[in-house]
Amino acid sequence: MGVGDRFAHQAKAQLQACIQAANAGVEVAPVWNKSNREHAIIGSEPSSTRTAADAAVDALNWTKPYFCDADHIGLATLDRFLPACDFYTIDVADFIGKPADASSVDAFIHRHPELQGRIEMEGIAEPLALTRDFVRQVANKFLAAYAIGLVLAGRMVDKLGTRIGYALVMGLWSLAAMSHALVRSAFGFGIARFFLGLGEAGNFPAAIKTTAEWFPQSERSLATGIFNSGANVGAILAPALIPWITLRFGWRAAFLATGIFSMTWIIWWLTHYRKPSEYPKISRAELDLIHRDPPQPVVNLPWKKLLVYRQTWAFSLAKFLTDPIWWFYLYWLPKFFDARFHLGLSHLGLPLIIVYNASAVGSIGGGWLPAVMHRTGMSMVKARLTTMLMFACIVTPIFFASRTHSEWVAVGLLSLAAAAHQGWSANLFTTASDMFPKSAVGAVVGIGGMAGSVGGVLFSLSAGWVLQITHSYASLFGIAASAYLIALLVLRTLAPGLKRIEVAT
Repeated sequence: MGVGDRFAHQAKAQLQACIQAANAGVEVAPVWNKSNREHAIIGSEPSSTRTAADAAVDALNWTKPYFCDADHIGLATLDRFLPACDFYTIDVADFIGKPADASSVDAFIHRHPELQGRIEMEGIAEPLALTRDFVRQVANKFLAAYAIGLVLAGRMVDKLGTRIGYALVMGLWSLAAMSHALVRSAFGFGIARFFLGLGEAGNFPAAIKTTAEWFPQSERSLATGIFNSGANVGAILAPALIPWITLRFGWRAAFLATGIFSMTWIIWWLTHYRKPSEYPKISRAELDLIHRDPPQPVVNLPWKKLLVYRQTWAFSLAKFLTDPIWWFYLYWLPKFFDARFHLGLSHLGLPLIIVYNASAVGSIGGGWLPAVMHRTGMSMVKARLTTMLMFACIVTPIFFASRTHSEWVAVGLLSLAAAAHQGWSANLFTTASDMFPKSAVGAVVGIGGMAGSVGGVLFSLSAGWVLQITHSYASLFGIAASAYLIALLVLRTLAPGLKRIEVAT
């Protein structure tokens, strides 16, 4: 039993407790421990712990085993503990979150071949060899397809319309999800992930174009915030449902279930969705409300023409600067909590649930706020930009997340930043329909989404490099704190007043 004696004055009393335990039939071997940090704070030497323990043992005639432990030490502090201690506890906290050098990794892999296994999966002809290269290849296939799909899907939705276009991209996603259940090799998984990325990429261009069709300018950010929060709700529900399906029906059933669920949605979409002008149950008053904004020309703008407009670059650069921050939160938060607060997988659930729930609130609240400002007499453009400025400022306290010693303060800062990002995102998405005619919104969102994906890949790669060099998240949170203000400056410089593009009809 470890017994701490901070000032080397309690050893006798502690040993008397061990004697009482022995008299009650509980054999205890006391281990007096004191960390290097405690010695440094108090100004004592490790020999004082040994001296106090030996004196207590002699005074009470203790004849059973007892020990002294060098607690929380490293190679730099080992020598002074050697004469006084029986065993030594390495302070692994000094190494958590610090990437090992390549030679150490290679040595570890060579020393532990039992960890380099192959996973046998029912129905897979060849076992899957889980190597870093394999995981990297699968991830790259998905991200590459996602970036390509954003551009292609945006143009397709503009050409075919939201009803057919949205159904096609979701159909591709559903088939790709279910196709995972048919694969027989690692190569098959890679192909399935590629097409999953192609299909998933079409969601946002189609959804933004749908809100442009059904909502007036003053209400689009709220509609965008509501549908955008659905992704966060899904991220909370999926970990509860998918493991349950997998444990009871197998891993193939999990892929089939998600695909079947989305197929059900597609049937509903094709059955019920129509443009406002084609919807049979809409009233004249509702139609007038939707079309109360000035009429927009229906024009065909190819990509090369869209790239000429400063507004396209304003939207795309804002996405390039801020989308990576959200991906940073998604992929690096578990590692941050583990490195900073030693939260393993078993303790990560509640902090992450709090952060993602806060982001859902921010998404809806951020979409609602411009409409409230507009009702007070503020122009819609000013309300939109004011809201984005507010959220860009709310993000800035995230700079201190890596400096706090309280995990709940960090959770609070990250929740605030995640909510602000989603509020920002709901309004940034809506600027595309503010500046472009409805016939071009899908393509513009696709171009901007691709820019955000490229930025996300670059930031993810650089984040690993920064952590390896600095062993600190401080600079990464510094970037996260400032990215939104820089993006807003770019947006306002390239597209002052979110001016709508002028096209020849």
